[in-house]
Amino acid sequence: MGELYERFEFRNIRPEEGGQAAEIERICFPPNEACSREMMLERVDKAPELFLVAIDRSTGRIAGFLNGLSTKEDSFRDAFFTDAKLHDPAGKNVMLLGLDVLPEYRMQGLASELMKIYLRRERGKGRHKVLLTCHDSKVDMYKKMGFQDVGIADSAWGGSQWREMSCMLGARSE
Repeated sequence: MGELYERFEFRNIRPEEGGQAAEIERICFPPNEACSREMMLERVDKAPELFLVAIDRSTGRIAGFLNGLSTKEDSFRDAFFTDAKLHDPAGKNVMLLGLDVLPEYRMQGLASELMKIYLRRERGKGRHKVLLTCHDSKVDMYKKMGFQDVGIADSAWGGSQWREMSCMLGARSE
């Protein structure tokens, strides 16, 4: 995986990269599931420390990213997608809102590396659990990344049925 570190810089998002993240989200998700530009900019403003971007060193552009909000809540709900004010910096859980990798960077291990770095980073911050929602077709991918399938999610974001996935990071949630 050393070549990924040679090719990409992994770091928090910068304020001026919010528009780029919104465009990547538009490319990676169907319109009914994608975060709006305004909401992406609000997430970047409210919780930049919960973004992890992979910057292509040859272009200086974002190739992929993860983003989320921290909270004291224990289950995923649609409001996390639309209200960045739900972000609680002291929250012990993270609701992952998107894993985006541009099509030309897929199938190279970038999504897995982003997740590995993200989980390690959040564990180091003392977080307890990371939750996400995904379609049935992505369950196996997230299991390989260390998540467990919790079942049908409460979320109906974009008019879809989702699976809730959970990854325990260390200490038990209270």
